[in-house]
Amino acid sequence: QVQLVESGGGLVQAGGSLRLSCAASGRTFSTYGVGWFRQAPGKEREFVAYISWSGSSEVYADSVKGRFTISRDNAEDTVYLQMNTLKPEDTAVYYCAADVGQRHPGDIGGMDYWGQGTQVTVSS
Repeated sequence: QVQLVESGGGLVQAGGSLRLSCAASGRTFSTYGVGWFRQAPGKEREFVAYISWSGSSEVYADSVKGRFTISRDNAEDTVYLQMNTLKPEDTAVYYCAADVGQRHPGDIGGMDYWGQGTQVTVSS
């Protein structure tokens, strides 16, 4: 069993930056892929970024490519999402999720454990 806790959300002006953290409990977290997803009001949850268990592979949604960076510290059982040049359309609840099988990186349906989410609000 893995428990995930997101933090680092908040209110920021357009063009600003935030760094989200996803802290995990569980001895095998370092062997799982991890994804970040987001859900805006009235919209479906969508993929943002994904990192492999070793950190050697990263995948990004086109909408955040070049602005967001995913990283992980397996010694600390934490995955980060650095978000730069934020836009109002980035406003959403951001969730991290752990992927045990790692067969389909970034596939919402393939994620095994989810956090409760952290709110990110970008004002114009």
